[in-house]
Order: sequence, then structure tokens, then C-alpha cells
Amino acid sequence: MKSNLAYIHPDAQIGENAKIEAFAWIDKNVVIGEGTWIGPNATIMEGARIGKNCKIFPGAVVSAIPQDLKFKGEETTVEIGDNTTLRECVTVNRGTASKGKTIVGNNCLLMAYVHIGHDSVLRNNIIISNSTNVAGEIIIDDFAIISGNVQIHQFVHIGGHVMISGGSLVRKDVPPYITVAREPLSYVGLNSIGLRRRGFSNTTITQLQEMYREIFIKDQNVAQALEYIEKEIPDSEEKNCILEFIKSSERGIIRGYGD
Repeated sequence: MKSNLAYIHPDAQIGENAKIEAFAWIDKNVVIGEGTWIGPNATIMEGARIGKNCKIFPGAVVSAIPQDLKFKGEETTVEIGDNTTLRECVTVNRGTASKGKTIVGNNCLLMAYVHIGHDSVLRNNIIISNSTNVAGEIIIDDFAIISGNVQIHQFVHIGGHVMISGGSLVRKDVPPYITVAREPLSYVGLNSIGLRRRGFSNTTITQLQEMYREIFIKDQNVAQALEYIEKEIPDSEEKNCILEFIKSSERGIIRGYGD
């Protein structure tokens, strides 16, 4: 259903059973998937690719040009997966020549006033609470939960199953499976509640705790901790994920407990 009071560019592609409310504004070069709801006063600008069964609430702006002075008008996109919700006044900027697109995956919830900067990649099942700002070229992996009023520096990588405390300043990479808080941002423990909710076994959780004791709590540097983990911890998907994340970190990882 399309309200007669909405503006929809004739070149926009609107999927079956999508609902466009009054005073929504849909630009050219836009694709909206079937079953998606575009609320009143939402603005969907050129380059938006919105999946199926999404909900875009009033005041949200999807695919505005990036807030990056290097942008020269190149054709770029925002790609939003299926079953994702953008609450009131969320802004998702499109990409630049750097990556060409900004991505928000499937089954994500971005609460009111969240900002997603250019060329960022949010994978699947991510929750970001109110008024959090995600700068440009950030990667956030599956099942991360980011609380309200968090400020995330450009180029940061946040691992999967992470929980970030409200009001945090994220300047360094955050390895997977952990909870972080304080200023400067530090390891405070494993995200054990979230991991159990998602079916991780007690054996896996115990192994993760052992690895992060080596990395963040014991009196040794990260290189020494990784050497111990490689030699002494049994192989697992989670072990490989942690090792790969830390070894590939370009910004360095957050601080350990009590550093």
C-alpha cells in the first residue's frame, strides 16, 4: 500500500506488499523489498537497497551522502538486509570510493538516533541502543550488542557476541565474546549470559574464559598470551576466531582488566 501523500520517484522499485506511509519520501535509484514498512516522514535517498520485511520508522534517513570531505559524488549505496528495524531518526550514510557501500545485515535493530557512518559493515543480528554513533569504515560482527550513547572511532572492528557498556568510548578493536566497559575501555569479563542464550556449551565458555585470562588478566603481553593459546588450548572454532581477530587487528585491541 502506498499513500497518496507519500512522494515515490517513478524509478524506485517497490516490492510486493510493501507499505509506504504518508509524507515518506522515496528517491530514484532505490529498491525496497517486499513486506517492508516505510513510516511517515522517513526519507529513503538515492542508492538505498532495503531488504524484505524491514521497518523504517519516522524521521529515519537512509542513504544520505556521506559526511566525508573526500566524497566527490560517486555512485555508492546503502544495503540493508531482511527483517531489520531502524527506529526513529536513525541515519545510515551511503558509501564512498573507499568501499562503495555501507552495509547493515539481517535481523538488526538500530534504536532511535543511531548514526551509521559511510562504508561501515554491520553483519547480522546486531542490536545498537539509542544515540550511539558509529563512525566511518567500522566493522561490527554478528550478535554484537552495543548499549546507548556509545561513541565508536572510525576503522574500529568489534567482534561477534560482544557486549559494550553504555556511554563507552571505543577507540580500539574489541575481540569477540567479551563484555567491555570503563574509561579507557577495558575487558570486564566474558559475555557468558549472551553466549549461553545462543547455545554455547559450558565447555566452550570455560575454554573462552581460559583464553581471555591469558590475554587480559595474567602478567604478560599479548604476544606471549597468543603463543600460549596456540600451544596449550585445544583447537576450536572460537579459538581460531580469537587468534585471527587479534593478529589481524590494525588499531590494536582494548585494555585488559586493571591495566
